[in-house]
Amino acid sequence: MKRAIIIGAAGRDFHNFNTFLRNNRDYQVVAFTAAQIPDIDGRKYPDELAGELYPQGIPIYAEEELERLIKENEVDVCIFSYSDVPYNRVMNVSARVNAAGASFMLLGPKDTQIKSNKPVISVCATRTGCGKSQTSRKVIEILMEQGLKVVAIRHPMPYGDLLKQKVQRFASLDDLAFHECTIEEMEEYEPHVVRGNVIYAGVDYQAILDAAENDPDGCDVILWDGGNNDFSFYQPDLLITVADPHRVNHELSYYPGEVNLRMADIVVINKMDSAAPEDINQLRANIEATNPKAIVIDGASPIRVEDISAIKGKRVLVIEDGPTLTHGEMKLGAGTVAAKKYGAAEIIDPREYAIGKLADTYRIYPNIGALLPAMGYGEEQVKDLQASIDNVPCDSIIIGTPIDLNRIVKISKANTRVHYDLQEIGDPTLQDSLETFVKTHQLNLSKV
Repeated sequence: MKRAIIIGAAGRDFHNFNTFLRNNRDYQVVAFTAAQIPDIDGRKYPDELAGELYPQGIPIYAEEELERLIKENEVDVCIFSYSDVPYNRVMNVSARVNAAGASFMLLGPKDTQIKSNKPVISVCATRTGCGKSQTSRKVIEILMEQGLKVVAIRHPMPYGDLLKQKVQRFASLDDLAFHECTIEEMEEYEPHVVRGNVIYAGVDYQAILDAAENDPDGCDVILWDGGNNDFSFYQPDLLITVADPHRVNHELSYYPGEVNLRMADIVVINKMDSAAPEDINQLRANIEATNPKAIVIDGASPIRVEDISAIKGKRVLVIEDGPTLTHGEMKLGAGTVAAKKYGAAEIIDPREYAIGKLADTYRIYPNIGALLPAMGYGEEQVKDLQASIDNVPCDSIIIGTPIDLNRIVKISKANTRVHYDLQEIGDPTLQDSLETFVKTHQLNLSKV
């Protein structure tokens, strides 16, 4: 029996354990380590989820303790299990593991993807913040127009009580409150439920799939709405990968984004309305060289603003989606585009006004720039977000997050939201590919 550590970030790590290791007597998992997400270490993967081989559960430590854990536990192998990381970061962790005496492992789709009894469409990406969410929404809208029941399943974000979060179903805004969702969770779930479709998430993705396939509102198709640039937890019948020309060449240098690019049936080039032509052309060349069989769809994510008067001529604070700015490394988002498009007098730099956990975020991710990330992984971080917003001397606030922050924090100054949806450019289109998908799986026959 090999002694193992799973290196993760509260998502892929739990899934790799559940699918490959939970009942595998060839391995004994002695610990998880955690990175990327604050305040995850110090918890335990509960025995109720870990199974009969782990009656005491499995402890979770900070990744900084990796070498000590390897040596003290005589670990044989460490399994790298999180996403949206550059190749040099992956190999840096590998070097640490090897130098401490253990082997380094990456698990692939064959060992971790679950087969559904429903047709599965997976929407993945090459980086965080490429536009998976609006692409997923577009796919769902097209299928719903054909009378199909689509149940979405979201990449995990289990930041609370893991046992309570084993299987979560979201069909209304009340469900977000019931499950005590963080801002990061609400940003992913809310856009689905306000459009009238059900979305599942949680910890145990076999149990989640079983529930989704038998959803009380019906299920014809499973839509995997991926997180970061992770590859799908489910075996896809159609894989759509979204790529971002604003970060051209990242699709060939981040793990596991290149995996998604190479496996894709369809690649959506998003944000073409705001990207440089030379970057778009380079991305096309990279796709052609890496996955020439993929269908390439051109797309954009044009913005619309609720109140332009809150921007024009104003000194504004721009709040953007947190993970997109942090480990997604984006330098701008929808809020920034809106500020420039609609004539803001100045974008105020919020960094000197940030306090507590938000100030820590800027120290950990020094390249965020003059934007405020909507970080809210816990109650303390939400309070610090509120105080940081209040501290910034601005005329108004542009909210570029997928949810209305006014429901989470009290924004006393004038503010406006920015919305964005996927807009396809020319041919081919998602509609074309989805019509073929529906016919191939004879989904249209059940609606006749």
